[in-house]
Amino acid sequence: MTQRTWIVVGIAQVLFAWLAQPAQPADRMKVAMMDQQQVIERSVAGKRALEDLKSYSTTRQKIIDSDDQELKELEKGVQDANLSEEVRKEKQEHFKTKLEAYQRRIQDFNREVQEKQRAMVAEYAQKIHAAATAVAQKEGYIAVIDRGSDTTVKIVLYSHPSIDITEQIIKEFDRQNK
Repeated sequence: MTQRTWIVVGIAQVLFAWLAQPAQPADRMKVAMMDQQQVIERSVAGKRALEDLKSYSTTRQKIIDSDDQELKELEKGVQDANLSEEVRKEKQEHFKTKLEAYQRRIQDFNREVQEKQRAMVAEYAQKIHAAATAVAQKEGYIAVIDRGSDTTVKIVLYSHPSIDITEQIIKEFDRQNK
């Protein structure tokens, strides 16, 4: 056997020996559950971030709506029966150029909103982790598990409501992120 194999075997033996030991009494192993989505939606800083994201999206949607209205007007102009063939072709080219720019803008705005949303989720995941860690250390929990959701991944299938510390984490989150 190679040296690496011996190391792996040694680690496995130590791990099995540790796992074979009797478990600690249940009162010493405290586990809690939380809902990260609720922390974002119900905390002061989370509400503010969600509102900022909504405002950012709304601003972009207003620009898209304005462009959409302009395209409708250009399309009506192209369909005018009184136009000469040369003017119609010119208006069609102008419409085509505007339509392509409109489609690019929609893609760019969607990408921007998604990037902003990803950045917010990453930032708040770190902040929620800090708040959860503080509560867990204060209360003596060995683990805090995210409940998950139906829209993402449902991590916890069942838990007793008494182990849900979402409210405590929201309070700690608000305290840390004034």
